[in-house]
Amino acid sequence: RRHRPPPICHLLDAYPYSRFTCRVRSPSTCSGAASGIPRSALPRAPEDNVMKTAMMKRASQAAPAVPAAGIRRAGVPAPVRMGPMQTRMVSARVASEDEVELLEKALRLAKERAAKAKAAPASAVEGGSEYKGKAFTVLTFNAISPVGLKKFPSGKYAVAGDESKLPDSPMAIMLRSHKLQESEVKPTVRGIVRCGAGTNNIPVARMTELGIPVFNTPGANANAVKELVICSLLLASRGIVEGNQHVNNVINVEENMDYDKIAKRIEKDKAKFVGCEIAGKTLGVVGLGAIGGMVVNAALALGMNVIGYDPVLSMDAAWRLPGDRMKKADKLEDLLKASDYITVHVPYIKDSTHHMLNAQTLSMCKPNVNLLNFARGEIIDGEAVKDMWNSGKLTGKYISDFADPYLQGHPKHIVLPHLGASTEEAEDNSAAMAAETIMEFLEVGTIRNSVNFPQTVLPEKEGLIGARLCIIHKNTPGVLGQITTFMGSKNVNIEQQINTSRGNIAYTVLDFPSIEDPNTFQDELASSIDEVISSRFIGNAFHDELGQPGINFYVKWAKN
Repeated sequence: RRHRPPPICHLLDAYPYSRFTCRVRSPSTCSGAASGIPRSALPRAPEDNVMKTAMMKRASQAAPAVPAAGIRRAGVPAPVRMGPMQTRMVSARVASEDEVELLEKALRLAKERAAKAKAAPASAVEGGSEYKGKAFTVLTFNAISPVGLKKFPSGKYAVAGDESKLPDSPMAIMLRSHKLQESEVKPTVRGIVRCGAGTNNIPVARMTELGIPVFNTPGANANAVKELVICSLLLASRGIVEGNQHVNNVINVEENMDYDKIAKRIEKDKAKFVGCEIAGKTLGVVGLGAIGGMVVNAALALGMNVIGYDPVLSMDAAWRLPGDRMKKADKLEDLLKASDYITVHVPYIKDSTHHMLNAQTLSMCKPNVNLLNFARGEIIDGEAVKDMWNSGKLTGKYISDFADPYLQGHPKHIVLPHLGASTEEAEDNSAAMAAETIMEFLEVGTIRNSVNFPQTVLPEKEGLIGARLCIIHKNTPGVLGQITTFMGSKNVNIEQQINTSRGNIAYTVLDFPSIEDPNTFQDELASSIDEVISSRFIGNAFHDELGQPGINFYVKWAKN
């Protein structure tokens, strides 16, 4: 008993790299969850073997064998018996030396493991170092967040804000607020992506005619816009802006910057800016996409009643809504009549959402309704709002981050700089999402988040190593049949395909065994089918062997 070694757990507690915590239930069991699993059955690292050896050594040294009483071999002196204090001193010295040796060995093994991990080669996807083809070229406008630019693998992509610094003409354009001109879009451009939701700075209709998908980043800036909307609900309710202007322009001036007098006036003049609370009021949300959905949930959390309207609500957006905690209006009229605040979150479409809130629709609202617009200025008719303010039919405020020619300087129009997505987080998220979207399109032909092309995703077919052809053509009957007939005439077997359409444009993606001359193949395809606008050959998609992007494509309008 006196020379029994300390419990195993004492050693394990002193060992910083232990992979589990022991609780001894019996001499042979140990488990962090007290489950009684034999320790011998648990996985071990090299350091654990060091532990075992050290413990066995320590136990043997700490408890030397003592011959049985009355038995003594000839020539062997009687063992020197040590008292309890001497035994503890020897045991402590041995334990200290063993623990130092143990820790030094464990540290050496950990360093060796770290060195091996550091020396391991990086993956081709992250660095693009194993990519053999020419670089994809991307031309940027505006200052794009470095978070987004870092998404492009070095060597596989060449990205620059100056076209002269690219090795070839750009295959893609990446921008924020730059007003893109058609003359800036070279025939080599296969896609345009905006870091943000709105695309009114891009000639989308013309790009569709040219067979160029335009992408955006819906939802990347949703939280930033949502927070500004919540701020604006308070600006509309509490006289915050007006009160600040009164202090700076009236009180400070009249009291000649006298602190004591200013303090009294600030207390006295608060009666001029009595507002109302938003809790219990009704917020009408027009457009229930990424931003609208987040506004709904935030308003409910603030104790508001919410009614929403969206005639083209997607399934994904519907899943994000809070179900029966909000009301859904079947008609815009129902929302307008019930709301104390109305916020719009719809895209600007000239023949659809232009002046969605006009003299007729605004006449259905409560007189004291407050309007919030962080979508697009053209959605609300400023002239109609001004006329209703002047006639007294409308008394609430209009808050937006867009200028309006009819409302300039009006005290009820609180206009802010265009701050909706102006946060570091939103710019980073938008740029990263834009980079990922355009890379997926360039590399495998996938279309997501396009404002003018249908969503198209043709996943990899297991075991297929060949080619992929992406064809953009007019959405007219019989074209797909002509394409497959042409493929058959060339003895090309289609392994898988997808055909999608949106309005007047259609997109077909075909997977098949590799062909020898992609350029001639595409020239003959376009010559035999008038509806083909452009096509792009991708070699062995999904396997980072894309041939020479920027060479193997065909653009009919550039040929003419």
